[in-house]
Amino acid sequence: MSVVRTTRTVLAAALVAGLTATALATPALAAPAPAKGDHAAAQEALRAAVEAGVPGAVAQAKDGRGTWTGTAGERRGHDRFRVGSITKTFTATVLLQLQAEHRIDLDDPVEKWLPGVVRGNGHDGRRITVRQLLNHTSGIYSYTNDPAFQEKVFGPGFLEHRYDTWSPEQLVAVALAHPAEFEPGTDWNYSNTNFVLAGMVIEKVTGRPYGKEVQNRIIKPLGLRATSVPGTRVTVPKPNSPAWSKLSRDPNAPVHDVTALNPSIAGAAGEMISDANDLQTFYRALLKGRLLPKAEMKEMTTTVAVSPELPGTGYGLGLMKQKLSCGKEIWGHGGGIHGSSSEAQATRDGAHSLAMNFNADWTGDSAAVLEAEFCGVTPKH
Repeated sequence: MSVVRTTRTVLAAALVAGLTATALATPALAAPAPAKGDHAAAQEALRAAVEAGVPGAVAQAKDGRGTWTGTAGERRGHDRFRVGSITKTFTATVLLQLQAEHRIDLDDPVEKWLPGVVRGNGHDGRRITVRQLLNHTSGIYSYTNDPAFQEKVFGPGFLEHRYDTWSPEQLVAVALAHPAEFEPGTDWNYSNTNFVLAGMVIEKVTGRPYGKEVQNRIIKPLGLRATSVPGTRVTVPKPNSPAWSKLSRDPNAPVHDVTALNPSIAGAAGEMISDANDLQTFYRALLKGRLLPKAEMKEMTTTVAVSPELPGTGYGLGLMKQKLSCGKEIWGHGGGIHGSSSEAQATRDGAHSLAMNFNADWTGDSAAVLEAEFCGVTPKH
């Protein structure tokens, strides 16, 4: 796996850490949807993913010519799915709106809003800012990297614990049992704990759960009818297709239907549900300046380096930029959670966008779909 693909995979699938990519014997597959015009490469990338083992794939793109929707395998064009870490952009947008309203300053220490919460093992909320939560420079350990948590939530223990409720405080406690990764502001490391804390900050500032703020500030104003913040609701609203996982590193492990789960394991870091159309509506509105003033948009798109080996890749405030092989720059986020791997990306002006989902968490090359749509690169066989 290339360095570029490795980084994208880490960012997109942080909530399914510990699971490896292997082949899958797929169920009976539906015929691929026909592609139109320049979207033929993207349709071929979906078909190739299913041929390689993904049970189902869906993508939708919007550009100056209109809207194209492609499917392969058991996915349908209007399916809803768990979007995983794409939730982070929604969470960050709310905090930036609160800053624009002068209700919070992103350079406030976390301690100001969550006194005593981030302490121990080298973690100190007095020295970490809210901004550092949003751009992953806090140094806070990611709770999803905890081996016991992985075994219970992502491994075979999932089948017994899939309906357990986790509070944000419990998730933070898992993280703080480990040493800090680095001194705040001295490095970059993707940590789901950062955005669980960001959700807690939103609740402290507004007096309402972060999900209510997302609903009132983003979902309702944009008319995102397929998008929801489920909280502890275990089902995915219809229409949907099953989500599949092996819950194991063993390539020969059986495949499980993991569609139903309690998404409190992810919270403000990755619990949301949406579809390809709504995700594009959100990112296009965001990048076109409909959700944030210019000053806050500038802050959101001010990035820190992810890796010296990836000079075209940077992470802003809940928003990532990357440069594709053809030189095009796209902005958005990836997301992974049990049985679901998603991408939502757009050009900086919001004029050309794509959102997609694979209903598996151990295989599938989403980078190939992005390259196909934005650069016209046909997948190699």
